[in-house]
Amino acid sequence: MYLILRTVARRVGCVVAECNYAQRRLAELRADPDRYLIEPDRAPDTYQVFLLLTSRKLAHEPSAAERSAGAEVC
Repeated sequence: MYLILRTVARRVGCVVAECNYAQRRLAELRADPDRYLIEPDRAPDTYQVFLLLTSRKLAHEPSAAERSAGAEVC
């Protein structure tokens, strides 16, 4: 019985974590200034526009050591 409850709790936790990630990613995409450009492939006209477009936080990628250690099983 304890094993079943632990498995269910882990799966619910994984679903909540996935929903949290999706919500955070959606907020990042909505706030991205590149979405609101008329011609997104064109170079910025001024230095101020360049700074605006490059000022956002870069996506975090885990290091090789973290990737080789394995991800959480969900």
